[in-house]
Amino acid sequence: MKKLRIIPLLIIVLFSLALLAGCKKAPESAQNHSIVVTDMKGREIALDAPAEKIVTLTAADCEIVYALGAGDKVVGRGEYCDYPEEVFSVPAVQSGGDTNIEQIISLSPQVVIMSTMAQTDEQIEALEKAGIKVVVTEAPDIESTYGAIKLIGTVVGKDEEAANLISSMKKAFSDFSSKATDKGTKTVYYEISPLEYGLWTAGQGTFMNELGSLIGLVNIFADVEGWAEISQEQVIQRNPDYIITSVMSFGDGPTPIEEIINRPGWQDITAVKNESILNVDSYEMIRPGPRLVNAIEELYSFIYE
Repeated sequence: MKKLRIIPLLIIVLFSLALLAGCKKAPESAQNHSIVVTDMKGREIALDAPAEKIVTLTAADCEIVYALGAGDKVVGRGEYCDYPEEVFSVPAVQSGGDTNIEQIISLSPQVVIMSTMAQTDEQIEALEKAGIKVVVTEAPDIESTYGAIKLIGTVVGKDEEAANLISSMKKAFSDFSSKATDKGTKTVYYEISPLEYGLWTAGQGTFMNELGSLIGLVNIFADVEGWAEISQEQVIQRNPDYIITSVMSFGDGPTPIEEIINRPGWQDITAVKNESILNVDSYEMIRPGPRLVNAIEELYSFIYE
């Protein structure tokens, strides 16, 4: 009789131990943070967990990844990804129209982050056929830059950091906009290509125009869309109070500012007479990422301080 009683008791003990073992395993299953994101091309991407190995092909996306504290997850970068400095320790791959799919595959990333402005549908398809997830960004303005930061934050498991970064950017833009005085009274000409190669400017729908508008600058070429070619005569006639050039200086010749000041026929332009010309870092001004805050700070300091 005692043996018969022991058997049911043993079964109960074993069953209890099995339940306890199951309870201990529950937290492990909770660590399976599978995520589903919709990228900025409207594509749904499912990941078993936030990516630990990524390749970023676009410079702005690369800057975002590092700003979120996820630089250690980058195993490859597009050849034009040049900020922050530590990114140069990461292998570079051909990007843009000449994207080298084989180079990317050899790095064994879980996810490739790319932009619709630089990459093609065929490249996306080739990477996905190789079993690599592709997340596409598209940020033509400040608001969509926030969207790209949020998207990338989820992909790399940095949601909180992304929210904090967006919040800090919004606050900075709001602060500079609030401090700006006499809005709508100062005119500006943005130059992105020098006279030597034909004058090009930044119109509506560009970061230059958007950042300037936030601090009250009126773009003399607000009537053009995007990047547009214009003439010397148009600039002279519209007579800007300020000139912002993003032309880079190379060699031993005159600086971009010196070249503008010495152009024949430009001496009567208000910005030239007052030497109110600023040479900005073009990468800060046109990349949809965290350094847009640096750009507006430089603009504000030049105009108001």
